[in-house]
Amino acid sequence: MISLFKFFKENQLSQVVALLLLLLLLAMGGIPGYLTGRWQWKQPPPITSLNELKHIRKNGLTLPGWQTIEQAEQQIGERKWSLQVIRKDGSESQAILLLLPQNGPMDQPEVEWTELNGWGRSRWRKWDIAQYRSAEFIVKQPRKLESNTAKVEARFFRASTPQQTFAVLQWYALPEGGNPSPLHWFLADQWAQWHKKRTPWVGVSIIIPMEPLGQVEKSWSLAQSLGETVQAVLMADAL
Repeated sequence: MISLFKFFKENQLSQVVALLLLLLLLAMGGIPGYLTGRWQWKQPPPITSLNELKHIRKNGLTLPGWQTIEQAEQQIGERKWSLQVIRKDGSESQAILLLLPQNGPMDQPEVEWTELNGWGRSRWRKWDIAQYRSAEFIVKQPRKLESNTAKVEARFFRASTPQQTFAVLQWYALPEGGNPSPLHWFLADQWAQWHKKRTPWVGVSIIIPMEPLGQVEKSWSLAQSLGETVQAVLMADAL
């Protein structure tokens, strides 16, 4: 279990590291731009799959082995997400799938997890986080890249309210894997821009109802399986 103080302290540290790396990358990229008069950051390369990403917000995902009960755009904080209620085929297991696709070439991941916590409190009045840990799973690549598999690192924890308890799995899906930190995307995107490309992203939050104040690890198998399906579909169709 991780305390909220430690949780927020680690997030603050990652933000400081991200800021230092940002300054370093700006310096590295800014000097050649200053000398040549070409400021690449003013006109970043286009997101080639932008239409597919926008389609997700309006329609959600079609997931093998899962049925969509309902789907709609949901305003959370400053952005609109796709909110999709799904049920596993041949089972009573249900989940809420929240997706935030990149909306434009200048759009970047920022404070989505904090906004979701706020959404949870406003929707269910209170969202207490416990049993937090880092999680990993492997997804088969849908196309030939440097590796046949992609690794996803994610946040996994229990979120409880006075009325219900959830297992929550969160990460930013990228073309070659995933990570819950915006810094990870930023570095990947900077590297892609050096090669006249971009790294599209989708914020993913899987919310699975579980027994009141139970052990979140009991929901890990279902969360992992659904996470692998979501990442694989995103890599195949939109990323």
